[in-house]
Amino acid sequence: MRAGADSAGLLAASGSAARASAASPRPVAWMFLAILITFLITRTVTRLIRSGRGGRAGLGNVKIAGTHIHHQVFGIVIIIGAGIVLVSEQPHAAGLDAAAAVFGVGVGLTVDEFALWLQLEDVYWATEGRKSVDAIFCVLVITGALLGGASFVTGRAGTMAWWWSVAVLAAESGLCVTCVLKGKVTTGVIGIVFGFAALAGAVRLAKPGSWWAAHRYPSRPRRAARAARRFDERYQARWNRVRDLIAGAPSEPRPR
Repeated sequence: MRAGADSAGLLAASGSAARASAASPRPVAWMFLAILITFLITRTVTRLIRSGRGGRAGLGNVKIAGTHIHHQVFGIVIIIGAGIVLVSEQPHAAGLDAAAAVFGVGVGLTVDEFALWLQLEDVYWATEGRKSVDAIFCVLVITGALLGGASFVTGRAGTMAWWWSVAVLAAESGLCVTCVLKGKVTTGVIGIVFGFAALAGAVRLAKPGSWWAAHRYPSRPRRAARAARRFDERYQARWNRVRDLIAGAPSEPRPR
């Protein structure tokens, strides 16, 4: 009877662990959806405001004492609040799902103005603002991969499987850094999850103007010329059309 009770208890515990494991992607799913939906809604609202049609729906820029408050400010506040709740309360089940969703809203609002962090000026509708689209794409790729069950390190710490996964992660990280140095930031971020993307980006030509091209191509004019042909205006135009379809085309530069 004792052995039977122990077996039943073990099975129950295993079932609970399996259910917990199956439920674990839920907070990531809520975060992923919150980031995506927040980004799409934010871009829709900002495009309506820019077109002048937002006023009919009561939409407009937020100003306090004459200062334009960017929506990334609200995103930062939301991220801080969600982080405090996650650390102090350590919610579970529905509470954790809600906190993850709120955190995702903050991330969506903040990363949508990534170009502003980088340039330290309002370039939301400038050409440089397209970097925000790249940034949100990178965030969605990483969270989407986590949602799909991606794991950076596998096995129990100290085992051969664990050490192998650490070695693979280190190699992939090196490839990702190479991609970034070659001016392929998006490829480098995607490569964190999909190693083959990092490998392809690392072995191919660097973009003109990147750190790699500036330091490695001056003594290799043929390679520099190939890179210029590979990443010409047509290449940029193709990707810009995709970015503009999602987030809206930049405004025409104002005359100085």
